[in-house]
Amino acid sequence: MAELCRDPVLMVGEGWDAYRLLDSGHGRKFEEYGPYRFIRPEPQAMWTPRLDDWNAHGEFVPGSDEDGGGRWQYSKNVPESGWELGWGEEARFTAQCTPFRHLGFFPDMAPVWDWMGKQLGETRDAETMNLFGYTGVGTQALSTYGRVTHVDASKKSVAQARENAALAGLDDRPIRWLVEDAMKYAAREVRRGRRYDGIILDPPKFGRGPDGEVWRLEQGLPDLISDCRQLLDGDSRFLFLTVYAVRMSSLALGGLLQEVFADLPGMVEHGDLAVQEDTSGRLLPTAIFARWSNPR
Repeated sequence: MAELCRDPVLMVGEGWDAYRLLDSGHGRKFEEYGPYRFIRPEPQAMWTPRLDDWNAHGEFVPGSDEDGGGRWQYSKNVPESGWELGWGEEARFTAQCTPFRHLGFFPDMAPVWDWMGKQLGETRDAETMNLFGYTGVGTQALSTYGRVTHVDASKKSVAQARENAALAGLDDRPIRWLVEDAMKYAAREVRRGRRYDGIILDPPKFGRGPDGEVWRLEQGLPDLISDCRQLLDGDSRFLFLTVYAVRMSSLALGGLLQEVFADLPGMVEHGDLAVQEDTSGRLLPTAIFARWSNPR
């Protein structure tokens, strides 16, 4: 049975040519996305910045409500249509200042993409699924190992994911692009008797499906994880779950996976994602995660 490792794991993302965390502090972070630099809110950066001057192209100023909102303010020209960046040897995507303070991908996920690749190893006929797949950088990473099903409720995000894959020259990869409610789709796959070698899911705290379905993390996550478990078996390699901006411990996520995966071999781990500042080495936590893996 899958054993829960109680000690938390820290997965640290370091900068690369497309992204660097330059500094953080006083509730903000200073980042470099290719040739452009931005300031964004970061409540977990409770310390003092190390740099005296943050010379940024733009800053996202949050709204007054707790659930989001805000606007970008620019001091230098930034391409409204975005600019091309990459990760690894193949993945390419368009970075862009979005109304939701993000820039079209989550750089703290880079160590997760590496970890998934290590679980799949030399496999080139894997069946994997990316639930809440957003703009598809993780899908591009998984496509190296076989067929990928990319699911997101946002038609715009799926369209951007397809454009990113085309930008990377991956049009011929066996990727299914689906505008679907993730919970409904996973349940249908269970009824179809489907199986996968790996699943990655990055559910939001709150969201709506394409037909107005309401998603609330604390209510929906246990059933979704249960369905994902039924799509995996003793020959599967992994499930990776990330959660952002919730009042929840990674140990709670690990406990959920331990219960649901009790009948499978392997291990359940939990911990934090973090990004390392480029010069100081200071770590900025970004999300919590839990993962099940079945090493070969």
